[in-house]
Amino acid sequence: MKSHAWQEVPRSKVERFASIALAEAPEIAQKILTEIRQDYPYLQLVEDESGEPMALVGIRRAIEGFVRHLASGAADPRVPPEVFQEFGRGEGLHGRSLDSLQAVYRLGVRLTWRRFAEIGQQVDIAAPAMYELAESGFEYLDGLVEQSVLGYAEAAARRASERLRLQRQLIDLLLVEHRGDSARTLAERAARVGWELPETIAVGVLMRPAREAVAPAVGQGILLEMESEQPRIVIPDPETAGRAETLRRATAGWSGAIGPSVPLAAAATSLRWAETAVQLIKKNLLPQGEVLHCTERTEELVLLPSRELIDAAARRCLAPLDGLGPTAARRLAETLLAWIETPGGAPEVAQRLGIHPQTARYRLRQIRELWGDAIDDPDQRFEMLLVLRSQRLRGAPAVGGE
Repeated sequence: MKSHAWQEVPRSKVERFASIALAEAPEIAQKILTEIRQDYPYLQLVEDESGEPMALVGIRRAIEGFVRHLASGAADPRVPPEVFQEFGRGEGLHGRSLDSLQAVYRLGVRLTWRRFAEIGQQVDIAAPAMYELAESGFEYLDGLVEQSVLGYAEAAARRASERLRLQRQLIDLLLVEHRGDSARTLAERAARVGWELPETIAVGVLMRPAREAVAPAVGQGILLEMESEQPRIVIPDPETAGRAETLRRATAGWSGAIGPSVPLAAAATSLRWAETAVQLIKKNLLPQGEVLHCTERTEELVLLPSRELIDAAARRCLAPLDGLGPTAARRLAETLLAWIETPGGAPEVAQRLGIHPQTARYRLRQIRELWGDAIDDPDQRFEMLLVLRSQRLRGAPAVGGE
């Protein structure tokens, strides 16, 4: 207490006050517990080994500890930490907030003070001293809340850690083939984290913008595993309206890729495409600084990982360019690709390349001379299309070029 009115109360009155208060502590505690049960019927009251509600034990200990410290002349009554930390821990483990617990504490202090005021009148303690007693009681309440917050924080951290562990196990299980018993295990694991199994799924791989980057706030229902060097993200029902935009905002500043939407059982397939895209990002063949959707990068994902196969095909189907100089070979390769991509003749090719139609006609005649009738074969034209587009994506010169 900050002032001295209570210290000036005669020792005999303090002892008389303490004696009555301690004798009535069990009754006061029981009345408080009855009020709590009436006003907060949803609160789960845990019992100790003897079957007595721990709340009753805690309330009684709090009253007794407060009174004994006052009787001893202590300036700041010490809060018994164990019970009230356990109260906070219980709220945290059950996923509730501390609001109701603090309301219960305030109710307890109010009822206790009402009886203490009556005892003070009975013992004839002066009003200023009783005001100090009330002030000390509210400081004591702050201590109770502080202890409960410590317990709550510990339980919340433990609960979050357990949820992350279960979520990581769920993600690992999602990304392997699951049939029969494993499918049932998947459903059980999903239920333990409150995750409803979707019909379709997309899996993504993220690249950390910094080592200590804060996890993206991806929203409810989306699973995120941050312990890997490259975090994994699991998106249920990815075609849901607004989900793509939510992910775009949440992953701003991150790089990575999200695989295609697939049936739940094919989650590993979606992951493989996302991993393939991330490898291309690392090679600067796909842009960094955003989380790409594989379905929007189909051409790159089909052509770029097949480099050895494409290069072998290029040596064969573009062999007619080998006898030309680098510049001529590059120009004819560009013209050939524009011709295959453009429905039409020289005027359309010229417009696509930004050259004079007469130049386009000249180059097309050269192509006809180099390839002959083979240039009209649909299969060969398709193969040339794949090869030339792959080279364009990589910025590589045509065979015969530099």
